[in-house]
Amino acid sequence: MQILAIVVSLAVTLVAVALFGKTIGHIVSVIKLGQPAGRTNDPGKRTVTLAKESLGHTRMLQWSHIGVMHWFVAFGFIGLFLTLVTAFGQLFDPHWALPVIGHWFVFEWVSEALTWTGLVSIVGLIVYRLMHLPTGDKPRSSRFYGSTSWQAYYVEYTILGVLICILLLRGLEYQLGEGSKFHYPGTFFLGGLFGGLSQGGLENAVYLVAMIKILISFAWMITISLNATMGVAWHRFTAWPNIWFKRKPGSEGGGLALGALQPIMVNGAPIDFENIDELDEDAALGVGKVEDFTWKGLLDFTTCTECGRCQSQCPAWNTDKPLSPKLIMMNLREHAYAKAPYLLAADDDARKSLPELVLAEQEKPLVGPADVAVIDEDALWACTSCGACVQQCPVDIEHVDAIMDMRRYQVLIESSFPSELNGLFKGLENKGNPWNMNPSGRMDWAKDLPFEVKQVGADVESLDEVDYLFWVGCAGAFEDRAKKTTQAVAELLNIAGVSFAVLGDGETCTGDPARRSGNEFVFQQLAMQNAEVFKEAGVRKVVSTCAHCFNTLKNEYSQLGVELDVIHHTQLLNRLVRDGKLTPVAPADSSLNGQKITYHDPCYLGRHNQVYDAPRELLDIIPGAEYAEMPRNQTKSFCCGAGGARMWMEEKLGTRINLNRTTEAVETGADKIATGCPFCRVMLSDGLTAKQADGSAREEVEVQDVAQLLLASVKRGE
Repeated sequence: MQILAIVVSLAVTLVAVALFGKTIGHIVSVIKLGQPAGRTNDPGKRTVTLAKESLGHTRMLQWSHIGVMHWFVAFGFIGLFLTLVTAFGQLFDPHWALPVIGHWFVFEWVSEALTWTGLVSIVGLIVYRLMHLPTGDKPRSSRFYGSTSWQAYYVEYTILGVLICILLLRGLEYQLGEGSKFHYPGTFFLGGLFGGLSQGGLENAVYLVAMIKILISFAWMITISLNATMGVAWHRFTAWPNIWFKRKPGSEGGGLALGALQPIMVNGAPIDFENIDELDEDAALGVGKVEDFTWKGLLDFTTCTECGRCQSQCPAWNTDKPLSPKLIMMNLREHAYAKAPYLLAADDDARKSLPELVLAEQEKPLVGPADVAVIDEDALWACTSCGACVQQCPVDIEHVDAIMDMRRYQVLIESSFPSELNGLFKGLENKGNPWNMNPSGRMDWAKDLPFEVKQVGADVESLDEVDYLFWVGCAGAFEDRAKKTTQAVAELLNIAGVSFAVLGDGETCTGDPARRSGNEFVFQQLAMQNAEVFKEAGVRKVVSTCAHCFNTLKNEYSQLGVELDVIHHTQLLNRLVRDGKLTPVAPADSSLNGQKITYHDPCYLGRHNQVYDAPRELLDIIPGAEYAEMPRNQTKSFCCGAGGARMWMEEKLGTRINLNRTTEAVETGADKIATGCPFCRVMLSDGLTAKQADGSAREEVEVQDVAQLLLASVKRGE
């Protein structure tokens, strides 16, 4: 038995290690096909972030019970490696133990604790998966829909088998007389399973179980070596560098690839749009082929664990559209590795000799109709850029960056985009706003206010004369519902004695809709125009009512050399209330007491910029109001459907995102649905109108901005 165990174990181990090394080399070569990406800044901060996210499982613990179980499984995988070394030693001597620490009680206790907690946890994860299989009438409701199930089961049962072998070996060691119960506190009783065996029988049992443990472990290594795209297994190795090389290390922006969208890069450097004529005509504007992604993008695809957390939170997927962030990553990964032999071939002769499947993959378009392309064009344009996928990903995959880069290529190179965007682009290019309104009407919102609104160039020469530039935004200037928010904020600032000025017709769109729809040229045109105005007016401090303007000014204009101190109106108003400059008053009419308010987190205020508390604190201190939280809130808030330039595109597939969110708001029983973004207000108002029309919402329910609710409360004291 011993000879057989030694021969079989060593043979399988040698094959596994050789294949494993070869596959690692192949994975590295595929990732290196990507474009340059500077991800080595702040190495200390990156290392601290890696330690926090891996040791603390901070990303995994967003789903607490799953995160806890995964922690024990993950660290059992790492911490119990020495038991594999012990198994090799036991092939030669059943009494063998690691030198120095082998019989140290601390090592033994920790090993047994990791084994038992790992066993309970992996059984829990298996049960969870079985309970949430994509079956029944709504298979898409399972986050495992589309995942490669056999791979997940194989990994889980491999872990289960290894842990059982560890426990059995511990029981056999105890029965062989290797120590007292003190050294085997969690396994001594397992020795009773082998009580009828002789000394030779016990030794043969050790050889057998040690061999099985080794075979299970290295069969797993062989299996994943033959499947370089088996993310559910490979993430154990690729997650570490993927986290370390994440776009924003540390706590800024939650450390996630949210907030700012990266500029178009060529050879690792941003394109200089002021000298665009000097650009190489072959340079890719965006991503049109899989090798146009950066190496970090290819590492993202390789790292995807197919856990489906991103899919479970995606507003497009949850409203029956073809977009799943998980499936986007999986499809790109499969395509990258299938096409890699062609890209890695030494010359044309080598390429011609490749299998037909590889040549067919080389010809496949990256984006197009679902039946011919890697990525379904309907899926690409369904994205609202809400960032829920990035927020939920436990291994820091940057889904939104990948989607936006593919959109850029479709718009700038292929001129292939939804027809509705023609109107958006025309309005932005010709009138500086997405509604194609005359810029001369940008001050119409201020006509009925009981005080003068100062305008830069007419009433003040420089922003040094006032506290803030009030960035009105296109919606705040032209959209009737958003104008009420603009007026409310202006009134509140006036009441609080905060001086401000606006740019009036000198203001133009920040460019957010253009950038999120892939039209980087128009974004740069608008942003450079605004940047020039900012420099001339000496703009430093800005307050904005639009979450999209807030995000763009705060996070993206620095790419053009403009550094601004940008604050959202809910943050500023909350500060003014705390400082006693604004005082909410209880309603004189007792019938207004007990009005229930719920709050919708704008994606570009919440997930993209972590502003969650200020609007809630404002609503909490409004006297006579009762606050009701929606089930999906803060980091898990559901999108209104307007982001990613979806505001200007028809929602032709599935059900409407805004109706999904409005239904959730109405079901809280709220009288007021509050938000802090004009896009959200439009979408939720339209959803509420539809629900009131079919009788599923009360007529008295309203959608209002937080500023309007605060103003009504403050003005009660006048």
